[in-house]
Amino acid sequence: MHPFALGSFLLLLAAVAVARPANLVLIMADDFGYECVTANGGESYRTPNLDRMAATGMRFERCHVQPLCTPTRVQLMTGLYNVRNYVEFGAMDRGAVTFGHVLRDAGYRTAVAGKWQLGTEPDSPRHFGFDEAFLWHHLRRASRYGNPGFERDGEPVDFPGSYGPREVQAFALDFIRRHRDRPFFLYYPMMLTHSPFQPTPDSPQWDPRIGERGNQSPAHFADMVAYLDRQIGELAAHLETLGLRENTLVLFLGDNGTATDLTSRFQGQDYPGGKGRSHARGTHVPLIAQWPGRIPAGSVNRDLIASVDFLPTLAEVAGVPWPAGRLTDGRSFWPQLQGRPGTPREAIYCWYASDGGPVARFEFALGTRYKLYRDGRFFDLQADPFEQGAPLPRPTGEGEPAVAARALQAVLDQYAEARPVQLRQERVTAKQAKRAEKQGKAKR
Repeated sequence: MHPFALGSFLLLLAAVAVARPANLVLIMADDFGYECVTANGGESYRTPNLDRMAATGMRFERCHVQPLCTPTRVQLMTGLYNVRNYVEFGAMDRGAVTFGHVLRDAGYRTAVAGKWQLGTEPDSPRHFGFDEAFLWHHLRRASRYGNPGFERDGEPVDFPGSYGPREVQAFALDFIRRHRDRPFFLYYPMMLTHSPFQPTPDSPQWDPRIGERGNQSPAHFADMVAYLDRQIGELAAHLETLGLRENTLVLFLGDNGTATDLTSRFQGQDYPGGKGRSHARGTHVPLIAQWPGRIPAGSVNRDLIASVDFLPTLAEVAGVPWPAGRLTDGRSFWPQLQGRPGTPREAIYCWYASDGGPVARFEFALGTRYKLYRDGRFFDLQADPFEQGAPLPRPTGEGEPAVAARALQAVLDQYAEARPVQLRQERVTAKQAKRAEKQGKAKR
C-alpha cells in the first residue's frame, strides 16, 4: 500500500475509534450506604479499590436514592419518581421505558447481571431492554451466596459449592470480553452486601456447603464489603487488560442505606444503618464515577444527585437525543462528570411507599440544606442531619429558611397530582394476595 494511502487509512481507523460511543458500566451495591466507603470518611471497612476509583475519578457527596431496593431500581431504570409508576414491591410496570430500551435502541449490546426483583415473568429482562441476563430473584428464590441458583436468559442454572457473587462476576466479565468490539451497556446490580451476612470465599469461616440461612452474623459484613471491593478492582483490571478503560464510563452507587442491624464508624462517630428510613441514613449513598481522560481525577462534587438522574446521564454520554415528549424527572449530570458546572438540581423529590398503593408512606422535598415533608415537617439538615430533633416551625418572611421552604413547597406542589389515577386506587397486590393465601391455609 502507498505510504500516503496507508496513513489515510490509519487516520480513518483512528477517527472511527474516536467516534465510537462510550461503553457504559453501572454498578449498584445492595444495602450499601455512604458511610461504607473509606474515601467518604468511613472507618469500619477496607475499600481500597473504591478509594482508588475515587482518587482517579470523581466522588459525589450528595447522591440520594429511595430507602429500599425495588423503589430505587424502578427510579434508576426509568428516570421517573416512584409517584408516577411504582406499582408494588418486587415488580415494575410492564409499560415502563428503561435505560435498557434507550441504549439497546441506540445500538448498544445490553446486559443485566445480579439481583433482579422486578417481576417474575420469564421474559422480563428482555422486555425491559436487556439482550442478556444473569439474575438472582427472577423466576425463583434460590440462595444468592453459598450454593447459588440463577437464571441465565430465563433458564435456571445452579452452582453447587460455589459463591453467587463470583458467578455473577464471571458472567459480567465474559459479557465485556465478548462485546469488546462494539458499544456495550452492563447494568450490574450486585447482591452484595445485602443480608444474610455470611462468610465469603476469602473468609476463614467460608464453607462452600452453606446455604441461604447458614452461619449468619453482622460480624461477616466487613468480609462482604471487602469481597465487593475486590470485585470492583477485578472489573477495572479486566477493562484495562482488554484495552477498554479509556472508552468506558464506570459508575458505582448504593441502592439504599445500610441495614438497620449494623452500626459503622463514620468520621469519628457511630453511624447506625438506616435502610427503610426517611432520613439521610436511609437515602444517602456513595456515588463514584471513573473515566480516565474524561473525568477529572480526584475531584469531588457536592451537587444533589437523584436516582432518576442516571437514565438521562447515560443517554447523554451515549449521544442519544432525548425524544420529544418523553417524560423524565431526571437531570443529566454528564457536565459535572467532565468538571463543568452543568445545571445542578435545586431539590430532590421523594414519594415512598414500600408496597406501592394509592398514597405515600412519606413524601418530601430535599434541598442542599433544608427538607420539607408533605405533612409540614421542616428540618435544617445542617443543624440536624438525621432529623433526630423536633421539626422546626414553618419559617415565614424573607430569610434563607423561609425562601427555602417556599421553594421546597413548590416542588411538592409540582407532584401533588402526579400519581396516575389507576395507581390511586386501593387494590390487592400480588404480595398481599400471597400473604392472604398463606393465612388462609394456616387457618385450614
